[in-house]
Amino acid sequence: MKIAKDGFPTIAALIFMSAGGYLISPFITAVFVCPLLLSLWFYRDPERAPGDVSGDAWLSPADGRVVEIGEASDPYAGNVIKIGIFMNGFDVHVNRFPFEGTVEEIVYVPGKKWFAIAPKSSELNERLYVRLMTPCGRTTLVQIAGILARRIKCYTKHGSHLARGERYGMIKLGSKVDIYLPSSISPSVKIGDKVRAGETVIGVVK
Repeated sequence: MKIAKDGFPTIAALIFMSAGGYLISPFITAVFVCPLLLSLWFYRDPERAPGDVSGDAWLSPADGRVVEIGEASDPYAGNVIKIGIFMNGFDVHVNRFPFEGTVEEIVYVPGKKWFAIAPKSSELNERLYVRLMTPCGRTTLVQIAGILARRIKCYTKHGSHLARGERYGMIKLGSKVDIYLPSSISPSVKIGDKVRAGETVIGVVK
């Protein structure tokens, strides 16, 4: 199983402490093995492929459960359909591009640590906007920190061109990702659906 690069420092430290603890007592090693295994699970980064889907399909940017679908207005993308995906602590937390596009802007907004599943988290919580131009129009991805999340990581930068399904970031511990679909895209999921980043189709061209 591939491990996300953001997990390397934590995992390396736990391995070092587990090995060092063994020189003192096997019990100390056992104490560190549990968080080590949890870290390996949390930072897993499996390969994903959309399978046999059309070239017009938009994929989920995150693993989790759809908790919000509705019309919205975005200063960059205009009138859009907003889909909110909540990630709990057991979901893969690596985020992926829903469609090919070029990053035009990245904006970090400090904020609170409300429960990410709440709709108000999209406006009040710490979050990071990735705005990109796609062949279907402008779209915005929003990584939102939750009550346990302590770091939002973005791997891309202004001007980068990413393919559909390519990794672009990660949020550590329970959190949420909002995607603002262009008006030319029709949602193909409903509230309560479970989705997987880079695999589940969440929208198609009308």
